[in-house]
Amino acid sequence: MNDILKLEITSPVVLIIAGIIGAGFFLLLFLRPSSRWVLTAVTAIVVAGLVGWFTVWIVEDVMDVFHVGLTPRVWFWSISCFAAVGLAAVSFLRSRPWRKVIAGISVPVFVIVAALGINAEFGLNNTLGSAFGISTEDAIELNKPNPDAPVPDGPLWQNWTPPANMPAKGKVGTQVIPATVSGFDARPAGIYLPPAALTANPPRLPLFVLMMGQPGLPDPQYVSAALDDFAARNNGLAPIAIVADQIGPDQDDTLCLDTAKYGNVEKYINQDVVNWAKANLNILPDRDHWTIAGYSNGGQCAISFAVKYPDMWGNVVDISGEEFPGAEDPGGNLFEIFGGNQAAYDAEKPINIMKGKQFPDTTAVFTAGSDDATYVAAAKAVSAAAKSAGMTVTYYEVPNGGHVGLALNAGLDKGFEVLYPRLGLSR
Repeated sequence: MNDILKLEITSPVVLIIAGIIGAGFFLLLFLRPSSRWVLTAVTAIVVAGLVGWFTVWIVEDVMDVFHVGLTPRVWFWSISCFAAVGLAAVSFLRSRPWRKVIAGISVPVFVIVAALGINAEFGLNNTLGSAFGISTEDAIELNKPNPDAPVPDGPLWQNWTPPANMPAKGKVGTQVIPATVSGFDARPAGIYLPPAALTANPPRLPLFVLMMGQPGLPDPQYVSAALDDFAARNNGLAPIAIVADQIGPDQDDTLCLDTAKYGNVEKYINQDVVNWAKANLNILPDRDHWTIAGYSNGGQCAISFAVKYPDMWGNVVDISGEEFPGAEDPGGNLFEIFGGNQAAYDAEKPINIMKGKQFPDTTAVFTAGSDDATYVAAAKAVSAAAKSAGMTVTYYEVPNGGHVGLALNAGLDKGFEVLYPRLGLSR
């Protein structure tokens, strides 16, 4: 079963096969030796397509369900699905039983093909398991760190010689991080160990804690892909990464705060995850080598934690992050979480936390897709406040990145490009 869940549904082969199957069902329904039928079919396709266009417009522009603009390909797949289902619907009229059977089967086929196309465009669920919110990673074995291991004198890249038998790539898996302090119901965290960490005498390495978006999985595949590339160029050196769960199994927007409604998320990340990392991972102990990072919902969490706990986090990477906790529904959160207390809500916003404070030894990277207007505005506002507060700031817009996989992957690449010298992993 796990092998099925690991099927890469964004691979070109899967998408081409799905497209051929969908086109085959469409042609079987459309091709019929009757001019009257052709008129009926074309009318159904056009009307259903218009309904699809109107529906997507309502969802995107009126209701603003996704809080980001949908790409032309998402529009195409959505409208095509409506049009094809419209053809299937009229195929039940005055037709033979075999055609009714094909029409019935074609409806879920059209929906699945469209879903695969839309998912590939977003680029955030590469496997069947991730599309259904199911982790396919196995538990990873960890060697207990040596607390007496020396901290390198100078940058790690100058003090590290990789052994000949070092693996070419890192290793990923999961670990349950007990919520000893917080009691928060978190899903197993994703773990990435770089090639250098898999050697007989591994060096102590930087710590990188990443939080994904909402909804989403604590999936290590994105950060592992980026870090494997950087490790390959830097003698196997990379941070040890934890992809921590800040939203829980119900995939709520917890605001990354300690609340009665969602639990103690802030304590979970900054105490439980940190304490577990110290006890179980071979990491460097100082803040200069520790990074808190996040994408979308997780990006907001990252900058919030960086400004609340500057003695812990020396670096922050905010990829397409929201401007403040619960920014997608500030009115609802104001009353549900803060009981209508606007001052209490404002006190949790990173820009306000930074006012009157200085963070002279914090390195911050902010990225967003260039055509992701809402999150570009958020990144510009928060990065400007961080720069005014003394952080060393890099702001980067991913060309045509949107709010999808391209923005995440390019944001991680930019973050590591900036951080590698800071972390002592490259010149």
